[in-house]
Amino acid sequence: MKKILQKLFSLVFLIGVISISTSAQNKPVHIGIDGLTHAHVHGLLQNINKVNAPVQIVGIAESNLDLAQRYSKQYGFDMSIVYSTVEEMIAKTKPEGVMAFNSIYEHLSTVEACLPKGIPVMVEKPLAVNMEHAEKMAKLSDKYKTAVLTNYETTWYASNHKVYDMVNKQHAVGDIRKVIICDGHEGPKEIGCNIEFLDWLTDPVLNGGGAVVDFGCYGANLMTWLMKNERPLSVSATLQQIKPDIYPKVDDEATIVVAYPKSQAIIQGSWNWPFGRKDMEVYGATGYVKALDADNISFRLPKGKTTSEKLSALPAPYNDPFQYFAAVIRGDIKVSAYDLSSLENNLIVVEILDAARESAKTGTIVNLKPNKAY
Repeated sequence: MKKILQKLFSLVFLIGVISISTSAQNKPVHIGIDGLTHAHVHGLLQNINKVNAPVQIVGIAESNLDLAQRYSKQYGFDMSIVYSTVEEMIAKTKPEGVMAFNSIYEHLSTVEACLPKGIPVMVEKPLAVNMEHAEKMAKLSDKYKTAVLTNYETTWYASNHKVYDMVNKQHAVGDIRKVIICDGHEGPKEIGCNIEFLDWLTDPVLNGGGAVVDFGCYGANLMTWLMKNERPLSVSATLQQIKPDIYPKVDDEATIVVAYPKSQAIIQGSWNWPFGRKDMEVYGATGYVKALDADNISFRLPKGKTTSEKLSALPAPYNDPFQYFAAVIRGDIKVSAYDLSSLENNLIVVEILDAARESAKTGTIVNLKPNKAY
């Protein structure tokens, strides 16, 4: 009888532990928002009242009260959680993590406010406007042992992960020879971006450039991932203003060539596509595989025919940025240096973008300094 009772007690205890653990995992992570001017914030605000959402918005830092009030009416959050500065928002709401939806130039100030307090940050792509800002962020992350992540829409595409697996795990197409990555749309004004977004997106200081930054970063991120953080030998770029009447201060067309010892990437970022696109083609020594959109791929392997495949969505928490960020904050997953969101990858991304702008400005190929490590 005693042994039976002991077993029953152990079982009840185990069920209790599992219940507490499950409850902790289901409890939403408290998130602060720094800025509302980046249109990607809609993806987070749409989930503000969603049942079982992975994150709970506890505070918003936004100095433009008209914009905050507009979104308050649209999404139903109370203006009492809106503060004029990120410092005040942190002090009053004690977020477990902060997501930045401000200009790319302001990413550094977000990181400077959060990391000394041990608050992880996820910024919208790209990480920073230049290497000076990026390296300051890296030093803060290292000093305070706190994560700085970068969010790209394409990180959550099942197609890109299938391509990666076929190329780097299955070695199905042989060694990488050429990668072509196309990203963009008809133009931010043409697709109806709000004025608060356009004001900094089309500013060479606040965004760091036009299409070269806005969409060139996707290709740099994906290629760096495919190459397992190998830094390229050189970068060359051609930037154009096809619509200077609409975008007088920045480029709207960008082609970047990134060279490695035995492969190259052609990154095409544009505000002039006839339609929105985010796709990638990887050509190996013996075959190719293409990510056509978020869910579809096509490939041709040695001695095979062209084959198409529709994919299922990635499993949680790898299917969207909010679940991923929440899992990182909880400690459920550890970010690898080779992950798409990692600081290590995105330092190389900013280095490529810096070199692309320099190449376009000087009309020369920019050779990257060897032996630099992040």
